[in-house]
Amino acid sequence: MLIDFSTMPVYLVEPSHAQGKLITGMLAQHGVKNVTYFESATPMLAQCKFAPPMLVISALYLADMLGTELVQVLRESADTECVPFILISSETRPQVLEPVRQSGACAILPKPFSDMQLDTALRATLDYLDDDSPLELDDIDLNSLKVLLVDDSVSARNFIRRVLQNMGLTQFIEANNGSEATVILSETPVDLVVTDYNMPELDGKGLIEYIRQRSWQQTVPVLMVTSESNYSRLAAIEEAGVSGICDKPMETAILKTILTRILRQGR
Repeated sequence: MLIDFSTMPVYLVEPSHAQGKLITGMLAQHGVKNVTYFESATPMLAQCKFAPPMLVISALYLADMLGTELVQVLRESADTECVPFILISSETRPQVLEPVRQSGACAILPKPFSDMQLDTALRATLDYLDDDSPLELDDIDLNSLKVLLVDDSVSARNFIRRVLQNMGLTQFIEANNGSEATVILSETPVDLVVTDYNMPELDGKGLIEYIRQRSWQQTVPVLMVTSESNYSRLAAIEEAGVSGICDKPMETAILKTILTRILRQGR
């Protein structure tokens, strides 16, 4: 699907008129010209019922709700559950930004952000919307690969599944946490496991340890998509035997590189 940024309807939610004008101008420089500006979330959500956008860009602190709450409302509606979302905020505390990371956001931009950072966020949005961007793996039948998605966030699973579908993968099994995944793995052969780190009952590290030490599928490639930034925890994940690690929100180009490598190694 060819996306034309110049006509793509974008909703921008920003309480500051000055910031709204600045962001709109920067978007126009990148060819994004069909931008509708809202001071708060409520009128934007009302407009979504009649004309859903193809991208929502929002500040974190709004007059009527937080941007973290806004993205959850979007994900709960059938009309907007798949709409790409970009958060713009000067907030840096991980616990505040975590709900956005888990919602399947395309990007989180700092405030202020650079032209390059905006370009990266828009490219991530295009990659999410592009339904025909397959992995370059001529020696592997992507349609035949069975992928196990493990994440306690339904929104995150939906987002990752769509990105992987855009890359040519078609067969998916889903689990809410590591414990559910171990049951599936004990009964069903899979070609790739994509898992979150922080999950109830059994986290991503525990799942990897189960796969590498106790599963009959010990060599299956395991990709972790996570917002975890603690160095010691990430080091422990690598020691447990993860095949690759990708950030949330993810850059599709990086994800493609990692998937190409680990799928080839798994053959």
